[in-house]
Amino acid sequence: MLDLNFYKGKRVLVTGHTGFKGSWLCKILANAGAEVTGYSLNPPTHPSLFKIAGIENEIHSVIGDIRDIDALKVAFDNAQPEIVLHLAAQPIVRDSYKDPRYTYETNVMGTVNLLECVRQCPSVKSVLNVTTDKVYHNNEWAWGYRENEPLDGFDPYSNSKSCSELVTHSYKNSFFTDGKVAVSTARAGNVIGGGDFANDRIIPDCVRAMAAKQSIGVRNPYSTRPYQHVLEPLAVYLMIAQKQYEDLKYQGYYNVGPDDCDCVTTGELVDLFCKYWGQGAKWENHAEANAPHEANFLKLDCSKVKATFGWKPRWHIEECMDMTCRFSKVWLAGGDVSVEMDKEIREFFKE
Repeated sequence: MLDLNFYKGKRVLVTGHTGFKGSWLCKILANAGAEVTGYSLNPPTHPSLFKIAGIENEIHSVIGDIRDIDALKVAFDNAQPEIVLHLAAQPIVRDSYKDPRYTYETNVMGTVNLLECVRQCPSVKSVLNVTTDKVYHNNEWAWGYRENEPLDGFDPYSNSKSCSELVTHSYKNSFFTDGKVAVSTARAGNVIGGGDFANDRIIPDCVRAMAAKQSIGVRNPYSTRPYQHVLEPLAVYLMIAQKQYEDLKYQGYYNVGPDDCDCVTTGELVDLFCKYWGQGAKWENHAEANAPHEANFLKLDCSKVKATFGWKPRWHIEECMDMTCRFSKVWLAGGDVSVEMDKEIREFFKE
């Protein structure tokens, strides 16, 4: 149900546009002819996809802190967006243990600031807050969580995203009942893909090991996660934002994740990486005895988004890993990653 032609000429504001997912999202929107304004801190990693792909040359990029409501409001006033996609966050579980206050300020008050700006910006018609599959109270059970399950993330990152959901629910009920603004949240599973350089994520760790010609160290080889290619949830975000823009009945809370067959352990994921990378790639178990708590088993039930929009995942885990390795080899060889992004986006959306 996603029609990228819908975005041609639309004014879209993306927070967190300098991050991994934000860079891919801006690339899709720019290719579709949208008028994109990004609001974010400087890229969180070095190198960064935002820089190496030249994303800043394709959109209007505003460097600012989501905690600074005055600066954010200026960006809204200048952009007059019709659609707002909120991705700005402190997204790393381990970092949230190191600096919980910053994590809560960014993920909770950042959401409050964004919704305050939406409330005062009459041009906005559609808002999507991107959270995480980790918002749920995790019982470590074998079936997927549904959108009506209790929200209560364990660690500061997950919990702050649960709070971001609750803030969104409150604003929706308190200020957006007149039908002028559609508001949704999307709870996405783990994403992989080319151009992720974050610390404490398994695929970037794999690529760094390959660049250093070392074996891959895996901290949690037996943890099960719902992995999907980065383009998968981005397509769903754009679909939700489009459909609720056209009809308020589509606003709501949506899980966005892969099919059960693509919920694999971290060890199985790294096995696939080694398979598609080749060149003798291998990994070692580096499990830590006193590591900070992270969920061992986590799956989503995505039947709601499938039933509502007729959506289904396009690339399964092997295709995801094939694309990820392909991109990473282009980057390591000094190739044109912007061209590679365009190629993968075309392949994904033509299917």
